[in-house]
Amino acid sequence: MSPTPPARRLRLGLPRRVFSQVLLMQVAIAAGVAVLATGLFLAPLSKQLDQEAMRRALAIAQTTAQDPQIAEGVQHTPPTRNGPVQEEAERIRKATHAEYIVVLDRHWIRWSHPTPSEIGRPVSTDPRDALAGKQVMEIDKGTLGRSARGKVPLYDADHRIIGAVSVGIAYDSVRARLISAIPGLFAYAGGALAVGALAAWLISRRVQRQTRDLAFSDISALLAEREAMLHGIREGVVALGRGGRIRLLNDEARRLLGIGDEAVGKSLDEALGEGRTADVLAGRVTGTDLLTVRGQRVLVANRMPTDDGGAVATLRDRTELEQLGRELDSTRGLIDALRAQDHEHANRMHTLLGLLELEMYDDAVEFVGEVVGDHRVTAEQVTEKIQDPLLAALLVGKATVAAERGVALWVSERTRLPDRLIDPRGLVTVVGNLVDNALDAVAGTPHARVEVELRAERRTVVLRVRDTGPGIPEGQRELVFTDGWSTKKPPAHGKRGLGLSLVHRLAERQGGSATVGAADGGGAEFTVVLPEALTEPELEPAVLAESLRTAAVVEEEAR
Repeated sequence: MSPTPPARRLRLGLPRRVFSQVLLMQVAIAAGVAVLATGLFLAPLSKQLDQEAMRRALAIAQTTAQDPQIAEGVQHTPPTRNGPVQEEAERIRKATHAEYIVVLDRHWIRWSHPTPSEIGRPVSTDPRDALAGKQVMEIDKGTLGRSARGKVPLYDADHRIIGAVSVGIAYDSVRARLISAIPGLFAYAGGALAVGALAAWLISRRVQRQTRDLAFSDISALLAEREAMLHGIREGVVALGRGGRIRLLNDEARRLLGIGDEAVGKSLDEALGEGRTADVLAGRVTGTDLLTVRGQRVLVANRMPTDDGGAVATLRDRTELEQLGRELDSTRGLIDALRAQDHEHANRMHTLLGLLELEMYDDAVEFVGEVVGDHRVTAEQVTEKIQDPLLAALLVGKATVAAERGVALWVSERTRLPDRLIDPRGLVTVVGNLVDNALDAVAGTPHARVEVELRAERRTVVLRVRDTGPGIPEGQRELVFTDGWSTKKPPAHGKRGLGLSLVHRLAERQGGSATVGAADGGGAEFTVVLPEALTEPELEPAVLAESLRTAAVVEEEAR
């Protein structure tokens, strides 16, 4: 026989779906509020009905006590079943539908009662307050059961207290009024509960559509996965709200943008400052794979709008790729230069071999000296004017590449730069970018020439790069330092328009400036000023000795 399948246990508890849980909780809240409101309404209603019954009993007692026949009967007739007091009290009781009207004298003896056998007997409850001249309202239990009572003193013609009048309203009638009000109250509560349940269902349906009918556990898992994904990926993610304010930043976005958690809740202009990065992330610049520069980083940004009016922007760090691309361009240029030098070197070797075969040894020696001397003179001229080895090596290499491209690269006679640079690599980046742009601008033009001038003014470095190219129109000079702006064809590795932007940012970071204008005779002239780029100059020994002698003389004269 096959084993009997295990019976499925009935699982009790909350439903898993957000829609069902929200609906159940809202209906429970609406039912609880309805029950609470009903209870809070019934409690004062019961008290109000009691007060109304006691005031009615007191009013009947006051009316009865003011009847002159009642006072005269108590004074001049005995308490009998058919006496005037009993007849008048019963008339009033029947007219007012009171449960009882009891008239008593100062000795607590009844002169009237709905039950005639009780006439002549003392009352069952204490009438001292009424006999003392006070009006009493209370709910108490007597011979006829529980009732709402009103007691007043009974006065004679001379306004002396000769007894009291006690009137009772059956408490069952008060309770019946309360019970009769309950169905109507429950009807109103049920209607309110139905409206609340309908509203809860509509809200739950909206929640169901917005949460895509997920369970709370699924939402928690999605949130945990989102947090892990956002903070684990190597791309920056910036989530923006409807008004363009930052809602979320992952770790990579904080690193790339250089901001922290304090930026959450701020607008992009407040968090990043005005500039292209804020414009790209805010959607004021449209397109895909937009390039921007933040600090020393080259970033690629993409922006995707969301259904709620916000947006999600992603950032990729392209700094290393851009550097590799520039190195690749430089390497290709160097390879072309070396290839050209190889041809030139082969021609020179053939010339030298011919001179040797012709036994023209003196001419061969002179030829080799001229070739070697040209290169030595170029290197010596650069190193005499620029004492920093990195910059000198850069310009010597650029001169070789320029020569092979048919461009004359000159170092100005005014160039003087001591070996006191604080950040030589930063200045190498600035000079390299400007020289490369100048070579690209003049390549292929007749009488192409690029001139570099580097001067030190105390601790400030002033760099000027002039070329004989077509120049930059005056209307576009404000745009040349903008990220992504370029008039040249993009290279194979990516996009252009970053070199001058990096130059501008490096200058601003050091408190300097980068400007462009027209060079003498045509072309463009770029000027970069870098304050505090050099260390303090050291005094030469002769100057230092002279300063010490002067100080000694001043001190001797002071004595």
